[in-house]
Amino acid sequence: MVNTVTIIPFWIDGKACTSAEHLEVRSPHDGAPAGTTCHATPADIERAVASAHAARHETARLPAHVRAGALDHVSHRLAERSDEVAALITAESGKPLMWSRAEVSRAVSTFRWAAGEARRHSGELQRLDTDAGGTGRIALVRRVSRGPVLGITPFNFPLNLVAHKVAPAIAAGSPIVVKPAPATPLTALLLGELLAETDLPAGAWSVLPVPNEAAGMLVDDPRLPVVSFTGSGPVGWSIRDRVPRKHVTLELGGNAAAIICPDWTDLDFAARRIATFATYQGGQSCIAVQRVYAHREVYQELAERVVARVTELGTGDPTDPATAVGPLISEDAARRVQGWVDEAVAAGARVLTGGTRDGATVAPTVLADAGEHCAVNAEEVFAPVLTIAPVDSVDEAFARVNDSRFGLQTGVFTTDVQLAFRAATELDVGGVIVGDVPSYRADQMPYGGVKDSGIGREGLASAIADFTEERVLVLTGVEL
Repeated sequence: MVNTVTIIPFWIDGKACTSAEHLEVRSPHDGAPAGTTCHATPADIERAVASAHAARHETARLPAHVRAGALDHVSHRLAERSDEVAALITAESGKPLMWSRAEVSRAVSTFRWAAGEARRHSGELQRLDTDAGGTGRIALVRRVSRGPVLGITPFNFPLNLVAHKVAPAIAAGSPIVVKPAPATPLTALLLGELLAETDLPAGAWSVLPVPNEAAGMLVDDPRLPVVSFTGSGPVGWSIRDRVPRKHVTLELGGNAAAIICPDWTDLDFAARRIATFATYQGGQSCIAVQRVYAHREVYQELAERVVARVTELGTGDPTDPATAVGPLISEDAARRVQGWVDEAVAAGARVLTGGTRDGATVAPTVLADAGEHCAVNAEEVFAPVLTIAPVDSVDEAFARVNDSRFGLQTGVFTTDVQLAFRAATELDVGGVIVGDVPSYRADQMPYGGVKDSGIGREGLASAIADFTEERVLVLTGVEL
């Protein structure tokens, strides 16, 4: 009897395709097969790009109800198939099922919000008779598609970060070619199934598993004038340097901090939120809590509560609905993290809990007395590891947050409204979350950072603005 493997197709022009270059995807938890797909060949890449280029005018002219209808359809179908999609996210990424379900729920909302933005995408009128020379003139300022988008997505949110490329592109009338992460392409391909059920024209979208070393063919192609990248900093900045004449947006991560001010009294709430969001997704989130700066008045009690909460979490089988912390994406990633923890300890840091590794799984870890320039503080650890340190003032906390090459989001636990506004002014980050951890993100709000955390913003309206440019129509001889 011959064993046969079901090949999951990729998508070009809304059509399912395969190649002879098979790609087997396995769980980082136990190596169990999650599914087999194919790498797109150079000929497949050329066909997808040529199709997106050819479809750019038709896609830009799609009526709002067609764009919105397609996005609503995907939202509804994701909701209907939510259990299946969540199980697939867990199978290929090792993300605990509880967090995979949360990701599907967010993607449902992301497509729903995009449908609303597609319906609101109208432009604005400007009267020009504010000066005598403009008498009888009015301007219609609209945003029009810049052209086809190349969306490059990471492994840590294999559905919702794909949604944050695809949904605003469709809403903006821009064809999109998606390159999902090689470690987690299957969820993006399932999303392709749902897109194939819509009335979007051929060429409006393609989903291509492509090895990272072959991605330059897509990045360099002038027929893809917009590149939207989420992933590591070195790769992102190299893309921007490589194609300086393209419109490039980069979401590159950070080392997010939480500040606990002396007026904050609910330390148990703060500890629970810090423990949960330092370790969620295995810590593999750009805004996972990595650094905690607590005023000395509350430091000791907070540290004890954080350690107790983190210790309760433990690790386990990501398919178990009770598991909160799963593996990292690979054993190589876990070895890197273990090396960073060992380096910090050798430099004087104390392990309050965790500090160990089992294969691809890093135990939830809390470090005290870690030097500010140790990798666990200065770099993006991307693991369930956090450092906690006392500060003598809010000024010191703000200075430590800003003494970083990253600047994505910061959480400030305070009830002082004046201090909240001061934080928003003085902290050199893309977002300040008051009364909670930096890990909060609403998918409709502008999201992104400064410094090495990237350029541009995600969030539906913000991404649509990045994928479009202003075009002005002036009408003459109009009585206002």
